[in-house]
Amino acid sequence: MIFIWAEDTQHAIGHKGQLPWHLPADMAFFKQHTIGKTLISGSRTFASYKKPLPHRKNIVLTTRTATDYPSSVEVLHSASEVAAYEQAHPQETVIVSGGAKVFKSLLPYVDTLLRTRVQHTFKADTYMPKIDYDQFELISSTTHQPDEKNPYSMIFEHWQRR
Repeated sequence: MIFIWAEDTQHAIGHKGQLPWHLPADMAFFKQHTIGKTLISGSRTFASYKKPLPHRKNIVLTTRTATDYPSSVEVLHSASEVAAYEQAHPQETVIVSGGAKVFKSLLPYVDTLLRTRVQHTFKADTYMPKIDYDQFELISSTTHQPDEKNPYSMIFEHWQRR
């Protein structure tokens, strides 16, 4: 299982149900790593997309009864259901995109972390749960300098569980 997210210098990941920033380079990183994969999102994260993301299998992890999702969206109700789903579908690459409660509930199952560190502090109300990085090894780290479309420096990191 893979986690993919962006966080600011204070580990913020959201504000009022949206990302606190607009960074096309980070969106490109997200798209590059999720196209053709199975994407698991919490109900609020999924709602922030406005629709199922194309060219991905969309799964929503929610404790609520699912009645308002498009028929193409699968719904699971617990971390153990997600783990069972991943085990039953070994040919699929499962990527988790948040939010904070979903990341926290699936932390015991994650093998790979794809983290974007945005080098700025934003107003936020949602933060990434604490991860023990001693359990992971940094495989790669690439810096994206600010440019005309991306006003903040970003560091794209790939971590693998030891």
